[in-house]
Amino acid sequence: MSAILKPRKSKSVRERVSKEEWSLRVDLAAAYHLAAFFKWTDLIYTHFSARLPGHHEFLINPYGLMFEEITASNLIRIGHDGKVLDDPLGLGYNEAGFVIHGCVHEARPEAECVIHTHTRAGVAVSAMKCGLLPISQHAMRVQRQVSYHDYEGVALDMDERTRMAKDLGRTSKAMILRNHGLLTLGESVREAFELMYYLDCACQIQVDAMAGGMDNVLQMSKQAGDNAAKQLERPGRPASHKDWPALLRLLERRGNKYAS
Repeated sequence: MSAILKPRKSKSVRERVSKEEWSLRVDLAAAYHLAAFFKWTDLIYTHFSARLPGHHEFLINPYGLMFEEITASNLIRIGHDGKVLDDPLGLGYNEAGFVIHGCVHEARPEAECVIHTHTRAGVAVSAMKCGLLPISQHAMRVQRQVSYHDYEGVALDMDERTRMAKDLGRTSKAMILRNHGLLTLGESVREAFELMYYLDCACQIQVDAMAGGMDNVLQMSKQAGDNAAKQLERPGRPASHKDWPALLRLLERRGNKYAS
């Protein structure tokens, strides 16, 4: 009697990736859920990415999911050339996400994570000729390292990457995309998220302050700004290891399934 063939059950994403990749997937998925909590979303648009350890490949969100639907298991893995290497849901990815994130990961190989948003305050400041002003402590976490890239249209043209990389430079970890939105990068998901938190808060504060008239806005002195920036960027700052666990606890209290 011939043996009965049974369908082979495919391995779960967690079973077929390394521990390092799974940990990165969990952190990136958490960042998406936190972005939803802080209202950084724009329907199904914008994207966060994370470079895989030891690879010229990165993870990005499936095109069509709300941020709170993203999990460690459904993130898409794509190569440096944009080829999909793993797409658990078969949704594909936003082409603009590859143009922007592929550019940054290629230009700045030390960046593990890149976050891009279209928040209302972020877009508002991106449309201001003055850019981000030194008017708040929040701004001083990022203001001295912000770069700018002029708007060229929806980010679908691959040749824009050359100009974007040039504008980003070799040291900037935050970029204001003129008439478009915000971008941050970090050597960890945590760092990129923290920088986006401060950058977006600084933009919200600036919009609120300017509502009272530019003549009423007080800019801090260069000395005070430099001192604040130095303090906020000092090595070993407690927030660098205390804020991310606290944020993950927030998601766990809310019952978010980001780590599934």
